[in-house]
Amino acid sequence: MQTVGGLLRQWRNRRRLSQLDLAIAAGVSPRHVSLVETGRSRPSADMVLRLATELDVPLRERNRLLVAAGFAPRYFERPFETPDMSAVHAAIVRVLGAHEPYPAVVFDRHWNIVMANRAAAQLLDTASAELRADPVNMVRLALSPEGLASSIVNFADVKNFFRLRLARQLARTGDPVIAALYNEFFGATPPEEGPGPDASEVVIPMLIRHRGHELRLFSTVTTFGTPQDVTLDEISLESYYPADKRSADVLNELAADRSGTAI
Repeated sequence: MQTVGGLLRQWRNRRRLSQLDLAIAAGVSPRHVSLVETGRSRPSADMVLRLATELDVPLRERNRLLVAAGFAPRYFERPFETPDMSAVHAAIVRVLGAHEPYPAVVFDRHWNIVMANRAAAQLLDTASAELRADPVNMVRLALSPEGLASSIVNFADVKNFFRLRLARQLARTGDPVIAALYNEFFGATPPEEGPGPDASEVVIPMLIRHRGHELRLFSTVTTFGTPQDVTLDEISLESYYPADKRSADVLNELAADRSGTAI
C-alpha cells in the first residue's frame, strides 16, 4: 500500500508542480510539503484534503489519500437508486426529457452510459447488439466499425476529438481503465489527419448518416459544479444540438417515429 506522501508526490508530479508551487497554493511552507511527501510528518485529514484540493484530485482518489494517511474516507459513493440521490436522479431525468427531440446521454468516468433519452437511443440503435449490451461504452460505440464509425462522415475529426478528450482525462486522473481504452483505439500512433473542419465553423460538428439523412451535430458537456459524492463527481451529461436547420427538422421528424428505447 502506498503512503500518503508518495501518492501526493505522484499527483504533484502529474500536475507538473514543484513543492514550492504546491506550498504557496495551499498556504503552507515548502518544508512541510517535503516532510509530508517523505513520510517524516503525518498530515491531518484537513491538510490531506487541502493539498488534494489544490492538486485537483478527484473525490475517489481523495478517499484513497485519506485512507493512506490513516483516516476514514470522506466522500460516499451512492447509486442513483438510493433515496439520498432521488433529487439528483429526478433532475437528470428532467434534463434528458427536456432536451428531446435532441439526443442526450449521461456517462461515467469510464465513458459507460448511465442514462440516455429516447432520441439518443434511436441514434445509437444502428450499432451491433454486442456494443449496445451493458455496459454501453460511448467510445466503443463511436469508434468501433460495428458501432457508428461507418456512419460518421468526418470520422477522422471525431476520432481525433475523442483522442484529445481521453488524453486529457488520462493526464488528469491517471485512470488505468482510461489508459486501456486509449490504447485500444490509439496506441502510440499519432492522430489521424483528416481534411479538417471548415474555417467558418464555430464548433467542430459531427456529421453522421442516419436513416437516409445526414445530421450535423455539436455537443456540450455538463458536470456537477460542487459534488460531494463520488458518483456525481464522475458523471457527465453530454447534450447534442443540431448545427443547422435541416438537422433540426430531421430530428423532429425522427421524434415522430420513435423506435428506440431509453438505454
